[in-house]
Amino acid sequence: MLANAGGVPPVRRAFLRVGGISIARQQAVLALHLRCERVVCIAGGLSPDLLDIQHLVEASGAGFHVIGDGRGLARLVTAVDEVIVFDDGLFTSTTQAASLLEEGQAVLVQPVEAGLAAGFERIDLNHASAGAMRLPGRLVERLSDLPADCDVASALLRIALQAGIRQRQIPIPGQDGLFWTLLRDEDEAHALEPQWVRHRTRDEGALSPARTVALGIVRGLGPAMLHAGSGARTVVFGAAAMALMALGSGWFGFFILGLALAAIGWILRDVAVLLARIEADPGVSRRGLDKSEVYGWLIDGLIIVLAAWAMPGGGSWLQMDRYFAPFMLVAVLRLMPRLVSPRWSGWFGDRALLAGAVAGAVATGFGAGAIQAAAALLALVALVLPLGQSRLTRP
Repeated sequence: MLANAGGVPPVRRAFLRVGGISIARQQAVLALHLRCERVVCIAGGLSPDLLDIQHLVEASGAGFHVIGDGRGLARLVTAVDEVIVFDDGLFTSTTQAASLLEEGQAVLVQPVEAGLAAGFERIDLNHASAGAMRLPGRLVERLSDLPADCDVASALLRIALQAGIRQRQIPIPGQDGLFWTLLRDEDEAHALEPQWVRHRTRDEGALSPARTVALGIVRGLGPAMLHAGSGARTVVFGAAAMALMALGSGWFGFFILGLALAAIGWILRDVAVLLARIEADPGVSRRGLDKSEVYGWLIDGLIIVLAAWAMPGGGSWLQMDRYFAPFMLVAVLRLMPRLVSPRWSGWFGDRALLAGAVAGAVATGFGAGAIQAAAALLALVALVLPLGQSRLTRP
């Protein structure tokens, strides 16, 4: 963590950011993914960036240490320990790197041509280091015999090779979404960022129109938004503001505007979900209440209310029969993803599409009839689908 990546003001390599995540944090997450009991950082002191990592590590139940040189590491590690070492600036895919290091003690290597071009250290005629290794703790004791200002990772690499630790080759970077690179300055971090954003926003499920628009926004503007500090939290506030403005527009009789704002709010919700996925620690699943799902239910209620208020014929907004058809439409749409193939489920869950369709029906004067017809048609489809699926699966 001592290498300088340049820039004004100077930035350490370890604190270069890709998609809002610092390299040091990504390495700490990888160490926790490997169930390490302690995370040790070689640095000149405890900085605000390291404090953030310390909180992450200690919240996971592991110990956190900051040391100044290799001799400090030798005093900290015992002969019965295992040590996982990452090069300064190594940025990898968490899951793939963990699977390689979980296989046991090894020095990870790669073909020498690709490794040298990427800035890794040469090992021999055919191989270069891949910037990560898993070693027995007894080898770390040899750092005590070296100068205090030695490069710890490079010294341990030589010690491990001399001790006969086996070499394990990594897959070719770039294949199957594998990230394995050594970032040395901000230009390299910025160049990698669009690929990382695309990798972190891959969708295995079916895309809906709103999610497609959100993907375009995030992949086009995501890196700039993350560097400007406009991450998922900021977009969530925008989505909430859109929902409140939609409700206010409906209250004053601007039903089409309210539905349009609800559609925009839904797209912002999808943008926030994708940005949160980029900002999340790779390989770490988060538990707790899914705020995007809560927002989805709120948008459902908002569309029901706006559609009911837009019903012709006057009457009080408390008149319950006005809410029946919109409620049934949304309720059936909630059920449809459980009955159709994943290829189509996204379309039934797209509330921007629903809000736009209802707004179009209201604008043409067929709001009530269109909502009732759509609810009845979808209910009929929901009744028929399970019968058709049962016939297909019957021996």
